[in-house]
Amino acid sequence: MSELGPAAAIPEIGPVDAEQFNREIRPAGQPVVLRRLVADWPAVAAARQSDEALIEYLVACEPARPVTAIAADPGEEGRFFYNRQLTGFNFVKGQGSLAGFLADLQRARRSERPPALAVQSEIVPEVLPAFAEANRLALLPEVVARIWIGNRIRVAPHYDLKENVACNVAGRRRFTVFPPDQLANLYPGPFEHTPAGTPVSMVDPAAPDLERFPRFAEAWRHAAQATLEPGDALYIPYMWWHGVDSLDPLSVLVNYWWAETPAGVGGPYDALLHAMLAYRHLPPRQREVWRRMVEHYVFESEGDPAAHLPPHAKGIMGEPSPRLFEAMRTMLRQGLDGR
Repeated sequence: MSELGPAAAIPEIGPVDAEQFNREIRPAGQPVVLRRLVADWPAVAAARQSDEALIEYLVACEPARPVTAIAADPGEEGRFFYNRQLTGFNFVKGQGSLAGFLADLQRARRSERPPALAVQSEIVPEVLPAFAEANRLALLPEVVARIWIGNRIRVAPHYDLKENVACNVAGRRRFTVFPPDQLANLYPGPFEHTPAGTPVSMVDPAAPDLERFPRFAEAWRHAAQATLEPGDALYIPYMWWHGVDSLDPLSVLVNYWWAETPAGVGGPYDALLHAMLAYRHLPPRQREVWRRMVEHYVFESEGDPAAHLPPHAKGIMGEPSPRLFEAMRTMLRQGLDGR
């Protein structure tokens, strides 16, 4: 990344409580490193002793079911991504016991060129109920935790359809974040199959090909980075892009995803796909008309589009409620059935 220079630093503060988190950090809509947020977790204490101590701790939590793991050849240099032809991925999947996977990690660290190994996004209470009980995040008591375990791996920049607090348990992890408005400059990949659930950036931040992806230089001007130590956490706002590099032979992270949406509201990602189906291939003049319609009715570019109507006549433009959302779904179903 020397060609583009270092990224800015993500702002950081010390541990916060839920009141400060919700009053100050979330409304600002910016990533923040929360140093030592989970420094008192027993798992972090075990990690600080040694990798072996952490592995013993995880096994002692008595994993309750098998886990899914992925692996990539040493030649991929830790990067989980597409294959060269973009017809599939450069890694394989398998299932087995968590203890077996941890043993594989220990064997891999003795190799000069180890494969990339990872268990990703396993639901903690289902896999490690004792871990979930002993390592709680007071900041988000109602959010279900997920665990990520691996060695020196790299995850391409991508976005989540939720807010995220990522708590680093073991090893160091470097996060590189980009604001949502850098979408075009990050060159997203296909929708149909993706290594991370949502489209990932086709640019490798460690070695960007600026001839092929010239606008990435602009994205990098807006990038920020931070390296988390065990016990640190990072708040990632809604739909911010983030790439993750695990820097040590054993890396463990626990994250919390959540989204505040009205009960019954439709899925924005589904709506995006439907909008592409409906608008993207229209003639230019028609597409421009519909762009203005969406701006008016959805994004309220000229204010409330139903302000001139009495409350009883606003219909689906009225105040949000489960009943209103169900009425909209009924209209959608009728429209689809009529085609």
